[in-house]
Amino acid sequence: MNAIRNLPFTGEKPGGVITQEIGLFEVEVEGSKITFLDTPGHEIFSQMRERGAKTADIAILVVSAIEGPKDQTKEALEAIKKAQVPFLVAITKMDLPGANPQRVKQELTKIGINIEEFGGDVPVVETSAKTGQGIKELLEILILLAEMQNLKADLTKKPKGIIVESQFDSKKGFLATCLVEEGVLKLGQIIGTQTAFGKIRRMENWKKEPLQKAFPGQGVLVLGFEGQPGVGEIFEVFESTEEAKENLEKLEKREREILIPKEGQKTFDIILKADCLGSLEALEKLIERLPQDKVLVRVLKSEVGLVSEDDIKLAKTSGGKILAFKTGVDKVAKKILEKERQIKVYQFSVIYDLLERIKKGMEKMLEPEIERKEIGKLKVLVLFWRSGSRQIVGGKIIEGEVKKGVKIEILRGDEMVGKGKLINLQINKRDVEKAKKGDEVGILYEGDERIKEEDILVFVIEEKRKVEI
Repeated sequence: MNAIRNLPFTGEKPGGVITQEIGLFEVEVEGSKITFLDTPGHEIFSQMRERGAKTADIAILVVSAIEGPKDQTKEALEAIKKAQVPFLVAITKMDLPGANPQRVKQELTKIGINIEEFGGDVPVVETSAKTGQGIKELLEILILLAEMQNLKADLTKKPKGIIVESQFDSKKGFLATCLVEEGVLKLGQIIGTQTAFGKIRRMENWKKEPLQKAFPGQGVLVLGFEGQPGVGEIFEVFESTEEAKENLEKLEKREREILIPKEGQKTFDIILKADCLGSLEALEKLIERLPQDKVLVRVLKSEVGLVSEDDIKLAKTSGGKILAFKTGVDKVAKKILEKERQIKVYQFSVIYDLLERIKKGMEKMLEPEIERKEIGKLKVLVLFWRSGSRQIVGGKIIEGEVKKGVKIEILRGDEMVGKGKLINLQINKRDVEKAKKGDEVGILYEGDERIKEEDILVFVIEEKRKVEI
């Protein structure tokens, strides 16, 4: 049986919406089924994209006819090359004004893609999801590439495959998107990975239609796992629950290392909950990239599922913030939150909104930075009076301006010898608020160092500036 197990769309996804999960869907062409593994095109989902390329038999690199190759296109190309799978390029959005496929092809060659039109071996198809342009040609090329690869699967083997995505549903329990690679997966079988197992209670295709069987190359949603299988894990079928338990690799749950802040470094603690492992993976990677020299972000807990009573207890004892991405709060936790008013659950459906919340929390922990700004200089010409820490001197403003209340730095030669404050300012023995370059003034100074003739007084203002992460 010839089968194209799956083909990841790696690159820009039309429509301007960031895909945040791996999805599977199927099409049938001339009696052959093609399973598409659609991975996110945005740059922050590189790990998910690489996982898709490793699982695929053939890859489709999707590039916009308007924007051309982007940084994530290059990253996706590297994942494809690393996985050593054949691929083709789909230039999309051909229906839009400004589409320039020839320019895109030239740019593709510059990033190392040897396209057929220029004597290489990589097919390029110009497509439009809106008009259907090139779709038939794209599918025909996929069938041809599959035949050239001689892709075959053995139906007689024990069912085996890979976990593409997993998540927790409050009503259905643990769900896993499985890609069958060998054998025939059937309803009621005992399925297991290295971290979870269960009896298949229900299988659904990409249309959410129930299935009794799933064949090689088919992607299915499996309900029945008693725990959450890890993304990328291999699944197998066992004769019994006992056998699955015996074969289950008992991996110790990795305890997250709580980083110790450096001297002077503050900490911003968070409890992270999400709808699926793919989301957690992307969030953790982005959090690691945040500048943390002044404030250390510590993820006390990172887990798939609803916000629970345990999460609230941890937030209460640690002072950590509960951040939930595309997931809710269970019934018990909701009742507790009604009493524990000081604890809040921050819910998000867009990754960047969650990151902004972390940044704002970090910024609140920092004291405003003091920005020093020189506004003028005066050369001391005469000394009038001195008593204690106060002194009256006269001089000429040689740079900028001066005004009452500013700070004074005393320069003697090239060395700053003292600091103080300008208490009063006079021109011709009359009090003034400020004076400018060229004016001869008298000043009342208060500070820790005695001013001498020929000293240069530097007038400084200090402004508080909000620290941004």
